[in-house]
Amino acid sequence: MKSYPNSRSHEKRLSNFGSALAALLVAAVPATGLSAEVSTNTTTTAAASAPAKAEKPAPLPLHQIEGSGGIFSTLSAYIVNPPRDGEPVGRPSVGFAHVSLGYDKNLEALTITESPLPRLELGYGWDYLSLGDLPQALRNAGIVNYRQDNVQLHNFNARYQLLKEGEFDQKWVPAVTAGVHYKYNDGISEVNHQVGGALASVANIPDHDGTDFTLYASKLFTQLPRPVLLELGGRATEAVWDGLGGFTRSYNFVVEGNVVVFVTGNLALAAEYKQQPRDYKAIGNLVRVENDWWTIDAAYVVNNHLTLAVGYGHFGNVLNHESNGVWGITTKWEF
Repeated sequence: MKSYPNSRSHEKRLSNFGSALAALLVAAVPATGLSAEVSTNTTTTAAASAPAKAEKPAPLPLHQIEGSGGIFSTLSAYIVNPPRDGEPVGRPSVGFAHVSLGYDKNLEALTITESPLPRLELGYGWDYLSLGDLPQALRNAGIVNYRQDNVQLHNFNARYQLLKEGEFDQKWVPAVTAGVHYKYNDGISEVNHQVGGALASVANIPDHDGTDFTLYASKLFTQLPRPVLLELGGRATEAVWDGLGGFTRSYNFVVEGNVVVFVTGNLALAAEYKQQPRDYKAIGNLVRVENDWWTIDAAYVVNNHLTLAVGYGHFGNVLNHESNGVWGITTKWEF
């Protein structure tokens, strides 16, 4: 494990969590894709005339940190926990993620989704980023009154599935989903105030909120020895470090995606890549321009309600340090 100077508490967190980078885990798979392998068997009723109860599919996709269906930071075109046969609305799902970023920086996420319609997913994600040793670094640089030690990002998401996989009786048709994601950063304005406005005037990061627009396609390939899921998407965004670093006033179009291999009916391995915009300026070594993200992950379906995942991530520059070779965990429960 990579060690970080002046970061004993970080090393302790890593050993305690055994953490693997956030997320990561397995993006999604259509409700019918692996249900025969990961769902428990239902029992038949004594009354032959009673209709068979619909079996709950595997709890996939997971939640990513913004509060939508996906992996750690990338999305899926599949909808989380949509209505089951005979139910008027879908049931809620909740999730949690933790990532130790080094130098006492930690990222936590609490997420919830509700899919009232088969094609509509509504989600919320609360992200908490502790700034680690950045406050002390700023005070050492002469900003003696700096005190803000965290930022909190609120994500409000709505996604609609334009195409279901295999729609129109065409097996080649992928699932396609469009999304709108409003983000509000509680804390970044105070950071900007305490650094004398430098975040806005020097780094060109003036805003505390913004809206992302996403479009994703997902396709499950079952012709291979094991099922493989490919997911590719685009995002129009003003956000810096997903909004945890604030927002510029110009949109960038970035690409992102993931690939998932279902090793068994309960175990999946995944990898994801997320491009990051760089249309802002560094403030010395205190606020560096970010790098693209990539992660490798493993997820285990415990039962038809619970999924656990661990992973390893490379996030490049995070404020005043690099966060490469870090670990995290994520989990999701479907009702």
